[in-house]
Amino acid sequence: MRVLVTGGSGLVGKAIQHVVEKEGRGKEEEWIFLSSKDANLMSMDETQKVFRKYQPSHVIHLAAMVGGLYKNMKFNLDFLRNNMYINENVLHAAHEVGVVKVVSCLSTCIFPDKTTYPIDEKMIHNGPPHESNFGYAYAKRMIDVQNRAYFQQHKRCYTAVIPTNVFGPHDNFSIEDGHVLPGLIHKAYIAKKEGEPLVVWGSGTPKRQFIYSLDLARLFLWVLREYPEVDPIILSVGEENEVSIKEAADAVVHALDFKGDVVYDTSKADGQLKKTASNAKLCSYRPDFYFTPFQQALKETCDWFVANYDTARK
Repeated sequence: MRVLVTGGSGLVGKAIQHVVEKEGRGKEEEWIFLSSKDANLMSMDETQKVFRKYQPSHVIHLAAMVGGLYKNMKFNLDFLRNNMYINENVLHAAHEVGVVKVVSCLSTCIFPDKTTYPIDEKMIHNGPPHESNFGYAYAKRMIDVQNRAYFQQHKRCYTAVIPTNVFGPHDNFSIEDGHVLPGLIHKAYIAKKEGEPLVVWGSGTPKRQFIYSLDLARLFLWVLREYPEVDPIILSVGEENEVSIKEAADAVVHALDFKGDVVYDTSKADGQLKKTASNAKLCSYRPDFYFTPFQQALKETCDWFVANYDTARK
C-alpha cells in the first residue's frame, strides 16, 4: 500500500503526516507527501509524471486553491478554474496508473445556500451554493460527480470526505486571505503585542462546526483503510458542538490571554449564517470516535502559532 498525499505540506497534510509518524502506520504502508514544489497539479503533464514516478496504490487528494470568505468573494473564477484543473488531473492520473482508492477532500461550503438543517451527504446537489464562494463550491461538487462516474464506468473506489471548518497547527494564518479561526488567532496575537483592540470582521453571529486537524487526520486514515462507499461522508463534530464566531473569538481571547477590547466591524460581510452538518453517518460507522474538545484544540493551535510565529504561513 503506497499512499500519495497531494497538498501534503498544508494544514491537513501535515496533520496526517503527524498522525502517521506518531501514532503508527499500517503494516506495509509507504507514505509520500507531495507539495507544490514536486508538481504543478494544474498541469496534466506534470501530474502524470509525478504519478508515474511514485506509482501509488492509494491517494489522499488534498491539493486545492483555498481561502477565506473575502478571497473567495473576490476570485470566484480563479477558484472554479484552478480547482477543476487540479481535480481532473489528479483523478485522471490516478486512474491511469491503476490507483485502487482515492479519498478527496470537499467542504461543507459546497452545500446549497437555501436548504434545511442539518445538511447531510444526500443534499450536496439540491440547489445553488452560497454566492460568496460559488466557484470553489461547484469545482468541489464535481469531484463527487467524477467519483460516481469512475465507479460506474471503471469500478474505481474513488470517494470523498466533507469536513466542517478545519483548524490546527500549520494552518494559513493570513488575516486577509485565511479562514476565520486562524485569522482571528493572528489578529489577536498582533492586537495583544501592539496594545490595540481586536477587530472581528462581521457581527459574530454566524455559527460553524470546527474540527481539529489531528482529529480529521485520524478520520482520514480510517476512511482510506476501511470506509467502503463511493458516496461521500461528512467528518464533523456533532450539531451540539456548533460555535458562533463570537464564541470562537472569545475562546481565542482566552487562549492567548488577550486583555484588550474586542470590537465587531459590522460593515464586513458575515457570509453564510449557518451550515449545520449532520455527522450521523460518521457516528453509525464510528460511534466510539473521540473528538478533542474545542477549547483544548484551540489552545494547542494558539500555542503552536506563538511558538512558530516567524515561520508560520501568514
